[in-house]
Amino acid sequence: MSSRLVEVFVQDVDVAEARSILESCSARLWQEAVPDGREKFSAIVLSHDVENLLKRLSNALHDNEGFVALVLELQAIVPPLQEPEVAGTDHGEPVRPPTPIERFLSRDRRSTDEIYDDVVDSIALTPEFLVTVILSALIAALGMRSGQTAIVIGAMVIAPLLGPTLSLALGATVGNAALAWRAGRTLFVGAVSVLVFTALLGLVIDFDPRTPELYNRTIVHLGDIALALASGAAGVMALNKGASSSLVGVMIAVALVPPLSAAGLYFGQGDIELGFRGLFLFANNLVCINIAGIAAFLLQGLPPKRWRITAGVLGVWIAILLVFMTMITGRIVLGIAWSG
Repeated sequence: MSSRLVEVFVQDVDVAEARSILESCSARLWQEAVPDGREKFSAIVLSHDVENLLKRLSNALHDNEGFVALVLELQAIVPPLQEPEVAGTDHGEPVRPPTPIERFLSRDRRSTDEIYDDVVDSIALTPEFLVTVILSALIAALGMRSGQTAIVIGAMVIAPLLGPTLSLALGATVGNAALAWRAGRTLFVGAVSVLVFTALLGLVIDFDPRTPELYNRTIVHLGDIALALASGAAGVMALNKGASSSLVGVMIAVALVPPLSAAGLYFGQGDIELGFRGLFLFANNLVCINIAGIAAFLLQGLPPKRWRITAGVLGVWIAILLVFMTMITGRIVLGIAWSG
């Protein structure tokens, strides 16, 4: 049974309140004094209860001097835990226990803070990010040019687009505008860098524009929408479970980097129509990943700060997707959505 070790440090005046909250959410709990005059609580908490525990601790003690909460992953517990059947109170107000569906969907999900800490460093716009995304585009472009799928997949392992893409969905879900802005900026700069670099590459190398690995990145069908939605949902669910970022990143990057790289190569060769069709596939996949990402975060119990904002952002993404679906089915607007 997935669980976390939560360590909480508080001043003496907050001991009773902290202990009351921890006892209601913990499977096991210890208390000890620490040298700086504070009290330390060590609690083993089931993964699906960590979110509620941190929220209640933050609401009660956030402004209190000396309060710190740490969440650590556990590899094994002996003897094993039995799931507690308790629902505590927060300042006298009853806390609704999760429904069976909520408990099932969020059973082993990490808390919002853990997910945030996992992605926040990856949205920094650094020289390392730019070099890595350009290298992944170079490898993907050359792999598609030679028709070698394995090379294209290998390029996705190093593509650093997981953090910005899922952070954009996470920011929309929890209502963190600063996170969404940073993620969107990094993703935009990364996408422009890939497009510009591969366009320059298209000026200096020869390639057959009908090479299947390249040309397939300019064809958009309704099935591509389902594929991108599945990739976004699978990526978020794997991220929530703490799966390897390299494996999760492949699912996301394979929907973004190849069509963007193909578009750049076609622009460099002077084939504007195929270039725009590659850009259309990239935009379609990005929209679908965000829709599926927000939906998956919500289904697994991430709490939005303001439902109106989250619903509004999700509504905008869905509206854009409906426009894209109309373009795909109608094969209109200068042939950009034309499936060839």
